[in-house]
Amino acid sequence: MAHTRFRSDPGLTARMGLVGFLLAVLYLGFGAYLVYASGSIALGAIIVVGLAFAQWYFSDKMALASMRARIVTPEQAPELHGMIDRLVALADMPKPRVAIADTDLPNAFAAGRSPDHAVVCVTTGILRRLDSDELEGVLSHELAHVANRDVAVMTVASALGLLAGFITRWGLYFGGGRSRDRNGAAAFLVIWLVSILVYVISFLLTRALSRYRELSADRGGAYLTGKPSALASALTKITGDMARIPTRDLRAAESMNAFFFAPAIRGASFSTLIATHPPIEKRLEQLAKVSAELGRPL
Repeated sequence: MAHTRFRSDPGLTARMGLVGFLLAVLYLGFGAYLVYASGSIALGAIIVVGLAFAQWYFSDKMALASMRARIVTPEQAPELHGMIDRLVALADMPKPRVAIADTDLPNAFAAGRSPDHAVVCVTTGILRRLDSDELEGVLSHELAHVANRDVAVMTVASALGLLAGFITRWGLYFGGGRSRDRNGAAAFLVIWLVSILVYVISFLLTRALSRYRELSADRGGAYLTGKPSALASALTKITGDMARIPTRDLRAAESMNAFFFAPAIRGASFSTLIATHPPIEKRLEQLAKVSAELGRPL
């Protein structure tokens, strides 16, 4: 965790270390298998290292592009910048870039490889729905992600799943599906099956980390502002309003769910095993405990 006034979370640090180690082993193993299967060390290295570097270095730009968000200056969004200025001063951390996505989807996310290269983005939908205390709670939650560096871990972790998912979806079409050589077709089939296994493992590992990091960011943001009730109110309001968002808009933002403040889904019937966020009841229960600890009613 970066040196800030956000409360440290040893549980998050331990989980990031464990997931990072397991994913690194999985990543190297998958890369070695691609080298073996392709018969080219250069090709395998370019694919694995190139994708990891791109995800690491351009993660913030890719996240903003996926939401069609734009960086805004203090002159363009004075109230939003002023709120983030107060929070980063309170947390004693570098100020991230500030972005706005023009969509009615009420949400926010943080991205970037480090606290010095981070961006916090909010949607116009969340700006219209939340009051200043609620928005401050959401922003403190996102800044906690940046300070904890879990955004960077999630970004790098997603690179492996992206590669394995691509091979799973298109591997047979580009390789074994067109091969006239039975041995070549069999090799591509094995790569395809291994890719499925790697994708599933990396998917479950990142989902487990994602759920815990959301709870950690809720705690960190609530302790920083001293207003867990505002964060709870924002969470309840945003989750409730998801039912009013058109299905096509929810699907368009689906790839960003692991990074959102609240998942862009309708209802809470998704499996806990594959969920990107803990149930809202668990998040509200935790905020109630923080509120009791601070001696304030939720």
